[in-house]
Amino acid sequence: MAYRLQGSLLEVCTCKILCPCWVGEDPDLGDCKSVMAWHFDQGTIDGVDVTGRTIGLAVYIPGNVLDGNWRVTMFIDDGATEEQAEAIQAVYSGDKGGPIVDLIQLVGEVTSVERVPIVFEVVEGKGTLKLGDVAHAELEPYRSATGEVTTLTNTVFSTVPGAPAYVGKASKFKLKSAPLNIDLEIEGFNAIQSDFLFEHAEAA
Repeated sequence: MAYRLQGSLLEVCTCKILCPCWVGEDPDLGDCKSVMAWHFDQGTIDGVDVTGRTIGLAVYIPGNVLDGNWRVTMFIDDGATEEQAEAIQAVYSGDKGGPIVDLIQLVGEVTSVERVPIVFEVVEGKGTLKLGDVAHAELEPYRSATGEVTTLTNTVFSTVPGAPAYVGKASKFKLKSAPLNIDLEIEGFNAIQSDFLFEHAEAA
C-alpha cells in the first residue's frame, strides 16, 4: 500500500489566536470545534489518481487535542469517482498507514462519511472553504513586517505532519452539524493554512 499526496490545508476552529492545540495545550474554551480540509494538487493512492480532489472533516475535540476521542464527520467532494472516494477514505481512516495515521489515531468516532460539493480556494494567501451546507470559512494568514507569511514549525501536534503551518485568522467561520451537535457562527478566531507532502511507500 502506497500513496503520495501533495497539496494545501485550510483549517479553522473555535480557539483564539494562536491555536494552543498545536503546542499541546488545552483548547482556549475547554473544547474545540473545528473544520479542516486537504486539497490534493497532485496525488495517487495505490495507483488511483486523486489529483484535484478534496477531503474535509468537521471535528469536535472534547479536551486536550493529544488525548484524542475526537468525534468527526468526514466529507469527500462530490466530484470524486467511487474509486477515488474509496481510496481517499482508506487513507484518512488510517488503513494505509503512513504519516496520516499520526493524526487519524486521535479520532474516536466517525459519525458518517458524506459526499458534498466542496469549495477550496487559496488566492494570494486568502482562503475560502465550504463543505456543502455544513461549513463556511474565510481566512487569511498573518504576515511579517516585510510581507512574509508567519510560519509555525516543529510543533508537538499537526494536521499536516512534517509540514510547516501558516498561522492566521478566520474573518468568518460557520459550522452547523447535527451529528456533532454544533451550531456556531463566529468571527476573528484561529485559522491555519499549509502546503503539505504526504508520502508512504509500500513495505518490501
